[in-house]
Amino acid sequence: MTGAPVRIARALALSCPECGGRPVLERWLKLHERCPRCRLRLERGESGYAVGALALNLVTLELLFIGAFVVIAWRTWPDPPWAWLEYGSAIVLAVGGFVFYPFAKLVWLALDLSVRPVRPEDRA
Repeated sequence: MTGAPVRIARALALSCPECGGRPVLERWLKLHERCPRCRLRLERGESGYAVGALALNLVTLELLFIGAFVVIAWRTWPDPPWAWLEYGSAIVLAVGGFVFYPFAKLVWLALDLSVRPVRPEDRA
């Protein structure tokens, strides 16, 4: 049995959280239906399951944004580049949502597998 830290590390490497198999991405925003090595369904197929990945993506991106904003404002105080922070943050948040989405989907699967272990129907 694999622990949550190992599963999350595998997910961040864009591998199957359960076995580390690759490739799991069909395209950047789309996972293969199953892991090529262990045949685990990469989307558990329940109603509303994708909402967890979207929420994880949003929360992570917002926390990174807030941290970067505070550091930039603090390092450039008393004259922060407000225009750059305003427009740059909108661009970074919009692009970041797409960049981090595959990671969020796989990390969500890793967290879900840590709470609800693999069932026989997940490999059928």
